[in-house]
Amino acid sequence: MAEKQEFTRKLKSRHIQLMALGGTIGTGLFLGSGKAIHAAGPAILLAYLITGIICFGIMRALGELLLSDLHYHSFMDAIRDYLGNRVSFVMGWAYWVCWLALAMAEVTAIGLYFQLWFPQVPQWLPGLITLLILLGLNLMTVSTFGELEFWFALIKILAIIILIAVGVILVLLHFHSASGYLATPANLVNDGGFFATGTKGFMLSFQMVVFAFVGIEMVGVTAAEAENPKVVIPKAINGIPVRIMLFYIGALAVIMCIYPWSKLSPSNSPFVLVFRDIGLPGAASIVNFVVITAAASACNSSLYTTGRMLAELTSTAHRPVIRKISRLSKRSVPATAVIISAVVIGIAAILNLVIPEGVFTFVSSIATTSFLFVWAAIILAHLKYIRQHPQSRTFKMPGAPFTDYVTLVFLFIVLIVLCMEKQTLIALILTLAWFAILAVASLTQKKA
Repeated sequence: MAEKQEFTRKLKSRHIQLMALGGTIGTGLFLGSGKAIHAAGPAILLAYLITGIICFGIMRALGELLLSDLHYHSFMDAIRDYLGNRVSFVMGWAYWVCWLALAMAEVTAIGLYFQLWFPQVPQWLPGLITLLILLGLNLMTVSTFGELEFWFALIKILAIIILIAVGVILVLLHFHSASGYLATPANLVNDGGFFATGTKGFMLSFQMVVFAFVGIEMVGVTAAEAENPKVVIPKAINGIPVRIMLFYIGALAVIMCIYPWSKLSPSNSPFVLVFRDIGLPGAASIVNFVVITAAASACNSSLYTTGRMLAELTSTAHRPVIRKISRLSKRSVPATAVIISAVVIGIAAILNLVIPEGVFTFVSSIATTSFLFVWAAIILAHLKYIRQHPQSRTFKMPGAPFTDYVTLVFLFIVLIVLCMEKQTLIALILTLAWFAILAVASLTQKKA
């Protein structure tokens, strides 16, 4: 048997933190938040806070698993150890599809954003061009990729901070927009109160809120390439959720203070709409550039993840021709796996050509549903780990196992919410069908 190839440990803490932020802060915030605000009103801020706390718990469980064995290439290795080969097989391929769907959503969003500047350009073209550029970046050495993604994500994060600062200034100045709306914190309660759409609206918002957080577990895919993982991984995990919550809650609170939430469109970016209405020359175009950068950054992280996951999934295949997919290039990059993933993501361009209206909602719902099951698998693996190793735990998840069970209940509730609307129910059914196919295929795997 050929010697197992190893990834190089060249990703620093700043790379991993910014890559995870880049993978998470994207279309879910800049485009999906419009739909979430429409569903829940100002109470969307509470939905983001709750989901952020739950995701922090998932991250801590993930971190404890990864640090329990530094030979783990990703969290899928931990799932294999504690839940068995068959569950690992199902979750591995499901996770690959999770990120493919997420990347497809980002590619679709890029096409939608470009319509502001070039309405005559076909919706599928900008996303396809962006995907090809990102493919080239992902075929470089991992340190080069990490550095590029660091600056890519940093631009986006700095832009969000500036947007929040500008929004706060407008509120302090009691600014009146071109549409005559007064920038004031009272906008959070003026139009029907904080829970303006009631309990049902609040619950329905969780589909898009969870979608905004998908990808936060990406730290668990960078484990094999993290420099000094015992230091890097805990630092990244402890820092990411708090920053994401600040960005999400801060940005959306400012948006709804500047502009009445009931006037925001569920199908367009509220950020572009609000800054177009404040009357500053070029403000809408600047924000549009930021949201395009955000989508490209998230797609970049998606391509990184899908390439690594496909390489790991094919490394143990029975057929040599399939195992070749996992081979690393001279730059220690799983080039073939990255290229195959990019080709599949490119299907989004075809979907945007055939059914441009419904692509984003469809693929985002598929991604949300799939990630719920992957997160649940992480928690179940963590529960089994702490039962088997109660005395040798490091970087302990706070409150475990109670917090594990709370997380599982939350994920189940979100799953029920997905049954409440026809569009998300279809995505749930299709995802369950995909899991059924994987379950049948897993019968070829040896039982752990």
